[in-house]
Amino acid sequence: MSKKIGILTAGGDSPGLNAAIRGVGKAAIGHYGFQIVGFREGFRGLVENRTMELSGDKLSGLLVQGGTVLGTSRDKPHRMPVNGELVDMTDAIVRNYEEHRLDCLVCLGGNGTQKNTLRLKDKGLNVIHLPKTIDNDIWGTDTTFGYDTALGIATEAIDRLHSTAHSHHRIIVVEIMGHHTGWLALGAGVAGGADVILLPEIPYSEESVAAAIRERKLNGKPFSIVAVAEGALNQERHANLHALRTIKGKKAKEVARERELAIADRTLGLARSLENLTGLEARVTILGHLQRGGTPSAADRLLATRLGTAAADMIADGVYGVMVAVRGEGVAPVALEEVAGKIKTVPLEHPSINSARRVGTNFGD
Repeated sequence: MSKKIGILTAGGDSPGLNAAIRGVGKAAIGHYGFQIVGFREGFRGLVENRTMELSGDKLSGLLVQGGTVLGTSRDKPHRMPVNGELVDMTDAIVRNYEEHRLDCLVCLGGNGTQKNTLRLKDKGLNVIHLPKTIDNDIWGTDTTFGYDTALGIATEAIDRLHSTAHSHHRIIVVEIMGHHTGWLALGAGVAGGADVILLPEIPYSEESVAAAIRERKLNGKPFSIVAVAEGALNQERHANLHALRTIKGKKAKEVARERELAIADRTLGLARSLENLTGLEARVTILGHLQRGGTPSAADRLLATRLGTAAADMIADGVYGVMVAVRGEGVAPVALEEVAGKIKTVPLEHPSINSARRVGTNFGD
C-alpha cells in the first residue's frame, strides 16, 4: 500500500532545507509512489493543520533556493504560545497526524527540533529527523547541512576584512554564529587566516589576545583579525557561569539568561578592551543572519539530497524513530534517544585547533 508522509521544517532557517525537502519528496513520490504533505511554519502548522501541497511541480526549482518553502518557527509542541499562555499542544499534533493518516512525519531541524521529534515518538508517532544547522553541533552525525554554506560565507567575510584591517592598521573583531559551540568560528577562522580565534570551548583572556596582537605589531604587522564565536566567554565570565550552575536550586533558565546577557555586550566589550591593551583602533563586524541566508553551496545541496532520499528509503523499509546521520560518504539511522539533548562541541585537541596553533593562531588561552 502507498504510504503518506508529512514533512515540516522547524527552528532557524538554514541553507539546504529546500534541497532536503526536494530530496524527500522526489524520492517518496517518484521512486516509491508515496503521498507527501507539507506543514507550514514548523510544529505550529501541524497543530493548526496548515498544509502545503508538495507535488512534483511544487518541488521543482527548490534545489538552489535558500530558506524553506514551508516556512519555519521555533514553537515547541509541548510549550506553544496560545492566547498569551504556553500550552501543551502535543495531543492536537497526534490528532492531526491521525486525521491525515500519516505513516511518518519527517522533521528537518537542529537540536531543538530533534528533542521535539523525540517527544512525538514518545507519543506513538512514526518520525524521522534530518539534522540541519549551520552550527554543525548535532551529536551523532559527522556533519549537518547548512554548515558548509555558512562556512563559505564567514570565510569570505574574513577574507574581505583583511584588506581594510591592513590598510588602516586596525584590529577587526568579527563575530560569527555559534552560541554553544565553535565549529563555524574555528573553520572560518582557520580558512580565513584569522590571527585570533575565540571559541565557547576555550575561555579566553583579553591579555593573552592583546599580547598576541602586540607581538604582531612588533614584528611589523600592525593589524589583526579576531574571529569570535557568539558564545565565547572570557575566563571571568566563564567562571561566573560555572559558579551559577553549581548553586543549589539555580534554574537552567537563569544560567542561560546570564549567558545571553554576556553575549549581548561581549563583542563590543572585547573590542574596547583590546583597544586599551594594544593602543590600536578596533572595529567590530557582526555577520549575523548573513551566514545562513542565500543559495546553498554545492556540498550542502549534495548532502541535503543524500539525507532526504535516505529518509524516503528508511520510510519504505519501516525504519522510524531515528535521525538520519552522516557517516563518511554514507548514512545511518541513529535512535533519537541516543542523540536528543546532546551537543557536539569542538574537542580541545581537534586537528584544526592543533593546525591553527602550529601556524601561530592565538586562542586566548
